[in-house]
Amino acid sequence: MDQRYPTHPQQVPGMDTDALRAAYLVEDLFVPGEVRLVLTHHDRVVLGGVVPAGQVLTLPADDTLRSAYFLERREVGIVNVGGTGTITTDGVEHVLPHGACLYVGRGTREVVLADAPAATDGATDGATDGATDGAQFYLFSAPAHTTYPTVLVLPEDATVRELGDQVTSNRRTLRQYIHENGVRSCQVVMGVTQLHAGSMWNTMPAHTHERRTECYLYVDVPADARVIHLMGEPTQTRHLVVADRQAVISPPWSVHSGVGTSAYSFVWAMAGENQAFDDMDGVPAVGLR
Repeated sequence: MDQRYPTHPQQVPGMDTDALRAAYLVEDLFVPGEVRLVLTHHDRVVLGGVVPAGQVLTLPADDTLRSAYFLERREVGIVNVGGTGTITTDGVEHVLPHGACLYVGRGTREVVLADAPAATDGATDGATDGATDGAQFYLFSAPAHTTYPTVLVLPEDATVRELGDQVTSNRRTLRQYIHENGVRSCQVVMGVTQLHAGSMWNTMPAHTHERRTECYLYVDVPADARVIHLMGEPTQTRHLVVADRQAVISPPWSVHSGVGTSAYSFVWAMAGENQAFDDMDGVPAVGLR
């Protein structure tokens, strides 16, 4: 398990590109046949990528967590950003098509991830529409102090918000999966935002929320495209150049917004002391520097 230690906002102005990427960008979560995990000490969040690639993989109890099993003291939200797959939790199988989300509560001892039997049919390139040969699971985990039941949510059953405007190039559909009025959790809030064709900006006006850490996983980014992700304090912004299936860790004091050279989607997830979706401190564009 890779570890990313907390950073102070005063450190950011002195960081070069390599230092920024090392602290905040996760480039290699999705490796065929592997479970990749990254622990950020901001709110003790764990990010993970699981690509079964024809194998059956189990979520491990990494020594870094000092637990008998991964979810002994944690909860996790898992979104499938690939082809159809299955997740079996303590013997109960859940089938996740592309875009589905599974919440798994604290105390679940075994989490087994695999491709669905038909996942290898209808293979595509996976770079522009998300329909890959097999499952690709993205997980976001946080410490939990109570237990909620495991729940599967399909994309059509999510809470949907239509945001933005084509005139400002930020027309987007937001699907909320794990949130205070949907699937219950102890800390995790999770969903997926899809930009409409012709829109490139996400989360503008930008905002911060000092009460929780947020992470973005950018998906459906064409191979020849990139997203310019804005981060840092509102008056000391920096940027990261992000490719498909790369994740960004945003500390509570950092803005998290960006613009792409093409339309794309992203999985957003948060953990902290407040689950209210609208608990944010907005920053108008004219206030950014």
